Amino acid sequence: MRRALVLLVLAAAALLVVVDRAVTPLTPVRAAGSRVYGAAESAFGAAARVFGGDGRLRELERENAALRARLLSSGTRSAGRLPVPGGYQGVAAHVVGFGRGRSVAIDAGTSAGLGRDMTVLDADGLVGKVTWAGPETASVSLITDAGSSIGARVAGSGELGVVTGVPGAGLRLSLFDPNAPVEVGAQVVTLGSAGGRPYVAGVPIGTVTALESAPGAATRTALVRPAARLSALGLVTVVVPRPER
Repeated sequence: MRRALVLLVLAAAALLVVVDRAVTPLTPVRAAGSRVYGAAESAFGAAARVFGGDGRLRELERENAALRARLLSSGTRSAGRLPVPGGYQGVAAHVVGFGRGRSVAIDAGTSAGLGRDMTVLDADGLVGKVTWAGPETASVSLITDAGSSIGARVAGSGELGVVTGVPGAGLRLSLFDPNAPVEVGAQVVTLGSAGGRPYVAGVPIGTVTALESAPGAATRTALVRPAARLSALGLVTVVVPRPER
């Protein structure tokens, strides 16, 4: 019984990964995978109680519930850091899988209010944006994806630019003014998108680690280290509009 449930969870997770970046005709398949994964996860939790480890499992569940409650009730992403902008609220989710390219799967979906092009972050900074959402799970494209493009501002100087993903190198900042002042150690934050989607304003993107030299270039560029630890993601927050009362 336990082995069968484990296999079911793994199969459902594999299904989500396979269709992670699928085209529109596969959307019903992805939604089905999301429902199966959610149901299998619940069934596995019930089986774990039956087959032992009940005390430890309950303890972990209580800790997880308390953490989510604190995060949502305080309106912050973690330990009072990175406040959610006015008009928005945070939906907590855990990273539960990795897709092809620079993407991850999380255990929250449309039933929690998630949709395409919503900002995803953790306690340290910007993680990415939602690219697809099923009933109980969603796919998140990381900021280091080669197709990522984020309007950015250099904290302090206010200089504007665009941050793009660079495979193997993290992020690259391209400033609109080729003569703009920027130094190693400068902090880069999101400029913000119209309507807050896909990115709300003021979220830390990363820190400038190196300046690139390209005489005569139309822009000035620099390498940026992501603020979020994208290789060790656990609990993340999806920024969703606050319901109107």
